[in-house]
Amino acid sequence: MKKTVCVFGLGYIGLPTAALLAQNNYRVLGVDIKEEVVNTINRGEIHIVEPGLEYVVKETVSSGMLRASLVPENADVFIIAVPTPLKEDYVPNIDYVLSASRSIAHVVKAGDLIIIESTSPVGTTDSVAKLLKATGVDLSGVSLAYCPERVLPGQVIKEFVENDRVIGGIDARSSSEAAEFYRTFVSGEIIISDSRTAEMVKLTENSFRDVNIAFANELSMICDKVGVDVWKLISLSNHHPRVNILKPATGVGGHCIAVDPWFLAHAGGDDAKMVRSAREVNDSKPLWVVTRIQREINLYKEQTGREPIIACLGLSFKPDIDDMRGSPALEVFNKLVLNGLAPLAVEPNLKSHFSISLLDHEEAVKLADIVIVLVSHKEFRGLHAKHPRVLDFCGSQQESV
Repeated sequence: MKKTVCVFGLGYIGLPTAALLAQNNYRVLGVDIKEEVVNTINRGEIHIVEPGLEYVVKETVSSGMLRASLVPENADVFIIAVPTPLKEDYVPNIDYVLSASRSIAHVVKAGDLIIIESTSPVGTTDSVAKLLKATGVDLSGVSLAYCPERVLPGQVIKEFVENDRVIGGIDARSSSEAAEFYRTFVSGEIIISDSRTAEMVKLTENSFRDVNIAFANELSMICDKVGVDVWKLISLSNHHPRVNILKPATGVGGHCIAVDPWFLAHAGGDDAKMVRSAREVNDSKPLWVVTRIQREINLYKEQTGREPIIACLGLSFKPDIDDMRGSPALEVFNKLVLNGLAPLAVEPNLKSHFSISLLDHEEAVKLADIVIVLVSHKEFRGLHAKHPRVLDFCGSQQESV
């Protein structure tokens, strides 16, 4: 029975993983390269916002089941949950995965299980296997598998346990041991495949979402041009039993859907036409939003003869979270500032920001001549009843037709 786990990367995936494993009676060491993150966790506190996580971290640190460190130690299971960003020209970067793998080479022993959860391009698990062999690790006695995380920010505590998991080992033994490990805390179905397919599954899931969001975003731009209410259009179209169009938004952000399709596009080359086009549509949406805002500002100036006060509501990359990584709303806000405007900023999920002065949303709405809803946070619903001039780019003010 495996009892100790070492989790690499204590961010939005790694920290919940470490804490929830500790809650499931594993002794867990979380490893991160940032000393501030390590110290925060060892105080029983958290550096990110995720509902329910603060209690789990406090409880498991207090009980001694979870602690954090800058360096790895001996364990039965090693989980790699580090970032996989993009290099220039949208080339996948697995340097952090390889670095984490290299750092455990001196502590891995026969019988250990290594799992990669970081979203990765196809072939990453094979690359890790080659690296470990090159550093002297005898893989004949070590299991290595890939199992992508599938959780939704804001729902991690629930989905960590309930969601199905796809596991792909470098061999049958690796798949079997990884599956046995996940069955100790996952109530969803455990599905065994090979490592390359498991890697492709995560990229496919997020690319599917990206393509469908791109269709909705493109519809919103066409509707604006031809004078049709996109929200009414989508609601009416979705009455068809085989149509389910998603809601348009300010763009697509975060560390998954805005990034992972580029992994697929890079692997597919000229054959990844739709995936690449969807990325281009979604990446272009924030600039379109800025242009649309400027049009509204110009109209206001023509009608009143003065410069309007504008308020940007929402800066995170999706509703009801604090995560601003790759946020299209933040991109819009920054472009407006670069254009010489001084928009009021509202982000109810942040107490403060290092470079942006934040206002309460009710105060900002009272001050603003034009209210711009960039993220559909729950606090922003019903603004049309409170303000005469609202630009809603995410459908937060809409009701079904």
